[in-house]
Amino acid sequence: MKIYNYGIWELIKKIHHKIHNPIDVFFSKIYHSITFKIHDVEHTEIPIIKGRLIIKNEGKCILGNKLKFNSTLKSNFVGLYKPCTISVRNNGHLEIKEFSGFSGVSIVCSNKITIGRYVNCGGNVSIWDTDFHPINYLDRRVHDFDKINSAPIEIGDDVFIGAHSIILKGVKIGDKAVIGAGSVVTKDVPENQIWAGNPAKFIKNV
Repeated sequence: MKIYNYGIWELIKKIHHKIHNPIDVFFSKIYHSITFKIHDVEHTEIPIIKGRLIIKNEGKCILGNKLKFNSTLKSNFVGLYKPCTISVRNNGHLEIKEFSGFSGVSIVCSNKITIGRYVNCGGNVSIWDTDFHPINYLDRRVHDFDKINSAPIEIGDDVFIGAHSIILKGVKIGDKAVIGAGSVVTKDVPENQIWAGNPAKFIKNV
């Protein structure tokens, strides 16, 4: 009886997947096609998106082909605590090139962020090219946004960024570099090197 019940359950799961997966993909493409149109996102094809990609574009946002965004709890069991979010602020320029993948990522671009091809980001990675707030407390009191520091971020091809890492303003990460989980990257990382820690430091060559 247990074997029989297990077989029925597996059959139900397969039927559910065959029915709902194409439906989810269909409606996801419609929803994100409308969203990209509203927010002037430049693209030639809709990425593979599990869940909802939350995007706000006030600058220039370019998405390459064959991108993947895991944006729900079930889409990546590493433990996502939020959907994928992209915010391109006024005069910001974001470009994500082909074949890159993200899970619960937070991207905030007020200057310029370039993400290369075949970049893999673990769960809950943050990529921010701005300090968000002025350093001086008097400037913070009056919300002087002209005093907020920002600097471009460049992430090369075939880079792997471990879960819960934060990439901060002014950083350049070279091709094929690896960033360990939970790292805070504050300085340039040469290509073919592993960096980790807070702040991230050189560990070894790949």
